[in-house]
Amino acid sequence: MSVAGIPLADRLEQAPLAELMEAAAALRDQGHGRLISYSRKVFIPLTHLCRDVCHYCTFAERPRAGQPAYLSAEQVLEIARAGAAAGCTEALFTLGDKPELRYRAAREALAALGHETTIGYLREMCALVLRETGLLPHANPGVMSREEIAALREVTASQGIMLESTSTRLCEPGGVHYGSPDKQPAVRLETLRLAGELKVPFTTGILIGIGETRAERLDALRAIAELHARYGHIQEVIVQNFRAKPDTKRADAPEPDLDDLLWTLAAARLLLGPDMNIQAPPNLSPGVYQRLVAAGLNDWGGVSPVTPDHVNPEAPWPAIAELARRTAETGKLLVNRLPVYPAWARQPDTWLAPDIATRVRRMSDAEGLARDDDWAPGSTTPPPRPFAMTTAVDPSVSRSVERATSGERLDNNEIVRLFAARDADYRFVTGAADALRRSVSGDVIRYVVNRNINYTNICYFRCRFCAFSKGKTHDDLRGAPYDLALEEVSRRTVEAWARGATEVCLQGGIHPDYTGETYLAICRAIKAAVPDMHIHAFSPLEVTQGAATLGLSVSDFLARLKAVGLGTLPGTAAEILDDEVRAIISPDKVNTQQWLDVVGAAHKLGLRTTSTIMYGHVETPLSWARHLLALRDLQQETGGFTEFVPLPFVHMEAPMYRQGRARRGPTFREAVLMHSLARLVLHPHITNIQTSWVKMGPAGAATCLESGANDLGGTLMNESISRAAGTQHGQEFPPAAMEELIRSIGRIPQQRDTLYGGVSDERRIASFNAGELAPVIQTPPRKKQRAAV
Repeated sequence: MSVAGIPLADRLEQAPLAELMEAAAALRDQGHGRLISYSRKVFIPLTHLCRDVCHYCTFAERPRAGQPAYLSAEQVLEIARAGAAAGCTEALFTLGDKPELRYRAAREALAALGHETTIGYLREMCALVLRETGLLPHANPGVMSREEIAALREVTASQGIMLESTSTRLCEPGGVHYGSPDKQPAVRLETLRLAGELKVPFTTGILIGIGETRAERLDALRAIAELHARYGHIQEVIVQNFRAKPDTKRADAPEPDLDDLLWTLAAARLLLGPDMNIQAPPNLSPGVYQRLVAAGLNDWGGVSPVTPDHVNPEAPWPAIAELARRTAETGKLLVNRLPVYPAWARQPDTWLAPDIATRVRRMSDAEGLARDDDWAPGSTTPPPRPFAMTTAVDPSVSRSVERATSGERLDNNEIVRLFAARDADYRFVTGAADALRRSVSGDVIRYVVNRNINYTNICYFRCRFCAFSKGKTHDDLRGAPYDLALEEVSRRTVEAWARGATEVCLQGGIHPDYTGETYLAICRAIKAAVPDMHIHAFSPLEVTQGAATLGLSVSDFLARLKAVGLGTLPGTAAEILDDEVRAIISPDKVNTQQWLDVVGAAHKLGLRTTSTIMYGHVETPLSWARHLLALRDLQQETGGFTEFVPLPFVHMEAPMYRQGRARRGPTFREAVLMHSLARLVLHPHITNIQTSWVKMGPAGAATCLESGANDLGGTLMNESISRAAGTQHGQEFPPAAMEELIRSIGRIPQQRDTLYGGVSDERRIASFNAGELAPVIQTPPRKKQRAAV
């Protein structure tokens, strides 16, 4: 490896430290931006017994009379539960290496616990903590066999072993590893290799200042790099500085100075590249955080609000709030990660056992970091209040926002970066979106008085996110199958009109007995009952299916629907306009191009549509970027979208969540950013950004209205799909409540119709004097297709 024609090793030895640090920091920023991560952990020292006798270690102890050799299950759980209560996500198990091979006391203690090996007991304790507390175990048990690594993989999110050094000199008489068979470099490298073969996210690192030379440090880092290049499993490399401790053979040995630590950090970054996670424990270098960050690290490691560092008990952890503040002083943002880093968390089926994969999905956000709040779409948990530790905005963020507000088309990478906005960047993005909203649509917040009519919940499609659809003859999840009679559709329409509605919104499952005539019949029935009611109905999926059953082109079928009264189409069934994601969540549904083609055909016929996104499940921010740009490009061509509606995934009853295959919806930050970035990315082509009170809740919707949205959607009267998924936000948001919410944030409420026109005084008065809804009749399934009207 060389830089500018000079071998990297020579450059590392010859270049000034400041030059190396500058290059390392730039490389770190290329891979990690302004994020510095840490893991909120609890430290569980399962045993202090160890067969090795490292000359610098105070963690390892000899057996003592009356002193248990291992923590009991009750002690392990007590520590883990304290960590869970303090908001930890990681249970770090640290222990000595195979003490049963040296001490009879260890063998006897293990036998009493029902085990032959320490790692066997460790596996049981990892499973216990996982099951009882939900903390994700990370195990550091030392040298392991293939079978031991594989067994621990079932109950851990990650594992690790410090390589420390590849110098065999240190294992010779007089060396710090003399008498420690598990510190032979070849043995430790073999453990690292086996972990790669078994696809285990793995931690390793080097220990500096124990008698090795700088050249030997570079040899160790190169060995790590070679293993990672082969297997892709090294998720972090720790650069740990030796600390002299009393009562050890190296009690009087000199410690590496700060420049030596900085040189090693910079060398690790330059050798291992921009994407590697490079860590230095903050408790071992207090007061010099800014220098450590400047040398290229991007992670502080595990920090515990509950337990001490049992390996370095003389060095207390920094308080997490203080760590965040000190990190912010370097211009970086502290973020909480899981014990498995984002790149591996985003590929759980590859890197994690099935049960661990489920837990990681549920604990992570779209970037693979730990979720930063307990809020979820559809829940009544109050949304968190944003706060900022920094004031400086990333120049790349401000440049992209400036381009968006001027109407330029951003690219995928720019949009992905904006979705990662946190802290001051988040405030800047949401503030810019709100300012753009004000310039485009003023301070008026619009809403429509409408009624949802879901005409059937029977569906032969197998969308993995849908808790609404039912099989034809069985009950599943919430409620029983139904197939509304046309008389009930008409009755609900008449009742909606009497309550001030100007629109009925109709969607349902794809019933196996429905044909295009079914959808035509529904439109005729509504127009016969209330001629002035606007029909907003049928997603591109219903249109595609209806056209196919009649042997018509999509355009011809849309023309027939328009002729019998269809006014506009909802832009649902879009979910995520990224076929990689659609193959997972709705493999038998229309693909991205088919969805765009149906909507484009509707626009060409003068039928306008809404546009939507359903997000927060299995997709990534890159999927969001692709989706937004697909909508922008079509709108630029047709101008047919009336609005864009972000629909956050409601997870509670969704099949793919219950099966452990999805996240628990977006975080609140992600949900708000979706509205803000819709305003920015779709500008100037889609001018109305709607927020869903059903999914966001009133408080969440208010935040979105202050972050770029300008529309509160419909009053609904009935809502079935989100309720089936588990939302707790009710079925109706009456006009008075809508307007109270809008005024509470200093905006002006205005009723609208489906096409964003005004409504008559008669309609508005009727909506404010609406009577109670009559009970709905969910017509049971019928054996034959309904007759066309």
